[in-house]
Amino acid sequence: MRIAVVTGASSGMGREFVLQLGYFYKNLDEIWVIARRRERLEELSGISRIPLRIIDGDLQKKKVYRRIHEILTEEKPDIRMLINSAGFGKSGTVTEIARENFRIQTDMVDLNCRALTRMTLLCLPYMSRGSRIVNLASAAAFCPQPSFAVYAATKSYVLSFSRALGAELSGREIPVTAVCPGPVDTEFFNVSGNQKNPWKKLTMVKAPVVVHQALKDSRAGRSLSIYGLPMKAVRFVTGIVPHGLILRFEK
Repeated sequence: MRIAVVTGASSGMGREFVLQLGYFYKNLDEIWVIARRRERLEELSGISRIPLRIIDGDLQKKKVYRRIHEILTEEKPDIRMLINSAGFGKSGTVTEIARENFRIQTDMVDLNCRALTRMTLLCLPYMSRGSRIVNLASAAAFCPQPSFAVYAATKSYVLSFSRALGAELSGREIPVTAVCPGPVDTEFFNVSGNQKNPWKKLTMVKAPVVVHQALKDSRAGRSLSIYGLPMKAVRFVTGIVPHGLILRFEK
């Protein structure tokens, strides 16, 4: 059985990946969708071009990993694509967020980094030549961001992990693509909070175009997927200008 696995599939980028996979990979038998909100996944099942297997669960809890491990061990599917899309962010200084809820920032690290790593380790034994991994990073990974410090740091981890893993898996011909969008018009901002920076509003794009580019880049075996000239410019600038200087203007 040839499958794709998508985390964070109940909304935003993850949901959009599920909808577009049917156009890019017509020979998939199933997409395994993982998220907490089962009702959202059931709704998605009604409009997906490919049959979905719903695995509802919290990726910050051990229970869902045991369930995934059991299904993988029993069925031994051929995982053609793993898309790690689950994640969240919260804006505000480290101190402000800690006063609101001390666990928010550690939860960000758990979901954005640990869950992504654990899902990758679970799925890798069932991936073979030509399989692909897509990890949702962010343009925030290119440089530290005051008032978005933990989120940006977690996405730097995703970017670094993805590029190193891609190098390790090159001999198995399993490309790993880190997707690094700027602001995307999804439910993400309902959780992260209002963004005061007008640059974010000016550069915000729709999820379908980012996902379409990401799938094209993954199919081409590219290690990075960056949609749009503004974010490509951000990557270029943060690559040549000292981060200390950039941070002075970000305060």
